[in-house]
Amino acid sequence: MINLEEKIRNTNHSREQRNYFANLILENPALLPQLLAICHQVDDEISCRASWGLEFLCKKKLETILPYLDSFTELLPKVHQDPAVRPMAKICEYLILAYYKEKNPKVQASLTEPYREKITEACFDWLISDQKVAPKAYSMTSLYLLGTEFDWIHPELKITLENNYHDGSAAYKARSRMILKKL
Repeated sequence: MINLEEKIRNTNHSREQRNYFANLILENPALLPQLLAICHQVDDEISCRASWGLEFLCKKKLETILPYLDSFTELLPKVHQDPAVRPMAKICEYLILAYYKEKNPKVQASLTEPYREKITEACFDWLISDQKVAPKAYSMTSLYLLGTEFDWIHPELKITLENNYHDGSAAYKARSRMILKKL
């Protein structure tokens, strides 16, 4: 029996460790609900470590999360620790890129409109709240693509980016300029 919580507590942020962890879940898919439950422990540092593993898992095989989109999208507005917000925003970007750009049929069948709306809300929250640049950048990309379907997103995204541009870091400004050009 694999003690997932113990394995997560012993995981560090190294690429090697996160890769090992993703492979562990791929080899034992029955552990994924437990992994998501640990991600839901948003006030505990273990949720950050679990989020790193979940991100790597989704990077390797995005389809593994599709049966668990309820749990994943319920988690998004609760995540607040910086080391967990970044991987959650990245997973959202993976999902949105697979849906709109890659037109992955499995993702398109599973990522229904209510899930896309929850991702939209989370991305706007990350974009307007005090977050580091990575989740904001991932959110910009996701929102731009979501805005190709939902008419109201592009005008709101444009206003948000323009209003926050002057206070943003160099990286934030660079991504903002790229997105604003597309709008």
